[in-house]
Amino acid sequence: MFLHREDKRGDRLLDVLTDETNGLRLIVSRLGAELISLARINEAGEWIGFLYRDNDLSVPSQGWANHATVMGYYLHRLKDGRSFYRGHEIKGGTHSFLRTKTWHFVEARMGEGAALTYRITPQDFSATEYPLEVSLDLTYKIDTNKVSVAFEFRNGESELTAHIGFGLHPGFAATSFDSFRLQMPAGCYRRHFSPDNYLSGETRDFNFTGGEMPFPRNELPGSYILELIDVPVREFSYVDPPSGRWVIVDLSNVPYLTLWSDGGPFLCLEPCWGLTDHHEQRVFEEKEGIQTISPGGELRASFSMAPQLASCD
Repeated sequence: MFLHREDKRGDRLLDVLTDETNGLRLIVSRLGAELISLARINEAGEWIGFLYRDNDLSVPSQGWANHATVMGYYLHRLKDGRSFYRGHEIKGGTHSFLRTKTWHFVEARMGEGAALTYRITPQDFSATEYPLEVSLDLTYKIDTNKVSVAFEFRNGESELTAHIGFGLHPGFAATSFDSFRLQMPAGCYRRHFSPDNYLSGETRDFNFTGGEMPFPRNELPGSYILELIDVPVREFSYVDPPSGRWVIVDLSNVPYLTLWSDGGPFLCLEPCWGLTDHHEQRVFEEKEGIQTISPGGELRASFSMAPQLASCD
C-alpha cells in the first residue's frame, strides 16, 4: 500500500511518499525538486536514511549542505559563471538554476508502483538562465524495492534544436569518510580530468576488471568524471559496512558518472548527461557531452537506485 502526504516545515513544502508494504519512503522538497530522504524501515521499526544528512533541512556549519541536487539545464559549472548559447549570453552558478526554483507539483500517481512528478516550464526561468522554450518533468517512482528517477524534456521551439546538460547529484551517507566502499562493474572507462572543476582536455582510457573503486579516496574532493565507454552491465554497488546500508545504482543508458566527496561521511554518485566546461571555454552548444532535442521533440532519460539494509533479509 502506498501513501502520499504533504508536509510543511518552515517555508519548505515537502511530499512524503511511503511504500508501507515494502518499508520504503521518499521525501521530496518542492524547492529544487530535491530528494531529501531515501529511507527504509529496519527490523526495529525505525526509518534508516540512505542520503547524507537524510531528512535534515538545517544548514550545516561547514561542508556540503545538500542531499540529492537536481542539475540542469547544464551541470557542474560554466566558466566564470557565464557562457554564450547561439550568441546569447547565459549566466548561472554551480549546477544551473533548477536547484533554486520552486517546482510545480504535477501529481502523485498510485498504482502497481507510486510516483511523484514535478515540472519546470519556460515561465519559471529567465532568458539569461536559459533562452529557449524547454520544459522538464521530473518523476520519482517507487517500484517494489527500487526507486527510479526519470527526466522528460520537451522542446517547444518549432525550428531550433535545444542543447541541455542534466543529472542528479545524490550523496549516499556513510559512517565515516573511510568506511564506505564502491564496487564498480567491469568495462572500458574514460576519465576526464578536471583540475579546478573545469576540463583540461586530458583524458585517460582504462579497462577495469570489476571490483573496488580503483581511485584514491583522498582525491575525491577534486572529482572523478568517468565516461562509460563500454560497460555492459552498469550496476554500481555502494556499501557502508558499519551501518549495513547498501545501494545498487543502475546506470543503464547513462553516459557519464561523477564521483565526489568533500571528505565528509558520504560519497556522491552523480549520473550525468553532460560535462562541465573546459578551461578554454567552448560555446554552450558545443560543450562536450551536451545533449540535443530536435525542434518540437522530447528527450527522456532515467536511472534507478535500490537501497537495502543488511538486516532486511
